[in-house]
Amino acid sequence: MVAATASGNSNGEYCKLKGTIAPSATAPAGTSNINFQVNLPGVWNSRMLQMGGGGYNGTVVTGLDFVSMAWTLPPMGSPLAQGYATYGSDSGHVGSSIDASFGTNDAMMANFGHEHLKKTKDTVAEIIKLAYNKAATKSYFAGASTGGREGMTAAQRYPQDYDGIIANAPAINFAGVRLQGLKVGQSAYAPGGYINNAKQKLSLKVSVDACDTDDGLADRIVGNVEACRTKVAAIKASLRCVDGIDTGDTCLSDAQLKTVSAVSDDLVLTYALANNVSRHEGYNILQGADFSGTTLGLGTAATIGASGVQFGNGYLFFQGDGYLKSFITKNSTLNTFTFDFANPGTFQQTLNTVSGIVGAMNPDLEGFRARGGKLIVMHGLADQVISPNPMIAYYKAQVSKSGQSTVDSFLRFYTAPGFGHGDGAFVPAWDALGALDKWSTKGEVPGTLVATDSGASFGRSRPLCPYPGFPKFNGTGPSYLASSFTCANS
Repeated sequence: MVAATASGNSNGEYCKLKGTIAPSATAPAGTSNINFQVNLPGVWNSRMLQMGGGGYNGTVVTGLDFVSMAWTLPPMGSPLAQGYATYGSDSGHVGSSIDASFGTNDAMMANFGHEHLKKTKDTVAEIIKLAYNKAATKSYFAGASTGGREGMTAAQRYPQDYDGIIANAPAINFAGVRLQGLKVGQSAYAPGGYINNAKQKLSLKVSVDACDTDDGLADRIVGNVEACRTKVAAIKASLRCVDGIDTGDTCLSDAQLKTVSAVSDDLVLTYALANNVSRHEGYNILQGADFSGTTLGLGTAATIGASGVQFGNGYLFFQGDGYLKSFITKNSTLNTFTFDFANPGTFQQTLNTVSGIVGAMNPDLEGFRARGGKLIVMHGLADQVISPNPMIAYYKAQVSKSGQSTVDSFLRFYTAPGFGHGDGAFVPAWDALGALDKWSTKGEVPGTLVATDSGASFGRSRPLCPYPGFPKFNGTGPSYLASSFTCANS
């Protein structure tokens, strides 16, 4: 029992239980337990909330915090403080969120991909029955990034297990993200292709300068991303050094612009991954996404590390490197810099199979819709880790297949201009869980929501617009208030 007055506890009194789920007898030797934690509040609202992880997982999601990328501001507390029984797991292995080495074990890879969701949910559901002498009335899931992919996976694979799901920045095309990372790294570390930090910042500045006011307000946020896409040629021309030859930090050479294109352009394969996917839509590096960060950017090292690809060689490349070595080839010494993933030879079938295990690209959401499930998805348009464009394409395909009214009956998709992967020019705090719960329990359909900046410009607010809308400044009223903006499509 954790007392309400315990040091550092802001969640009220709750019972914290940690447990393990052992692998089956047929699992390969060395398969890890699934470690989990469940928190049982003293005052329970009869709902259970599974919380997702991030990256390659590897640490137990405690369930003690806010929903990732759906932070709320005081006085609203965490889901546990609101009375939810919260829980999460390590997805079946112990390690760092940037370490893919567990993927050499097929059972651990399957747990990471999707199986830990069902195993942990079923286990915790029984614990809740024992603790409260009754079953939960609502079962929800919430997560971001890998956790967002887990949310989409839950809707696709286990539709009967969840009444509502929040999937923020979902890495639905997980295999595509990793392959695009390889494409980026192979371009960046080709002769002349590396973009140093000064040029990374220059690319951001030139792009924002060109597109900042397309939403009616100069605030260093690219709100109208679609309008900005029409300016790509002009932005590249403005960035290009004379004759395409590197002359310093005030411009980009042709080789460096090729690296920018490796980030921005879609990755198109000549073969299909699972669910007949052969494309990964590129990033908004020319529409306001910031790739100059030392952690999640294009890298700080001008050369490949002596022992192989390092974190300083760029987040996308480093993560793709680990995926290919552990998940696909099972070869820790593989030189991924020279690996031809466009023509993978004997690894083509493995690329297809694994993409189906770790991805969430199944277009069939009918089971979730038919059982009355509700799904809220949000993605930052300046995300530099998980491109928002695969989710945009997935959503458009849902509308094309089922019709807008059918999609609206169970799915709400929001995009947030200026929001990166947990950082950015605008970091939205918004009550996603409240919106989901009202939709699921009372039938209150969420429309335009309000997000408050929890980043550098703390306190300013903007509409959180259903796609394809974006916040357009009305031209009057305080620019720090959401009421001065209207959701527009152009």
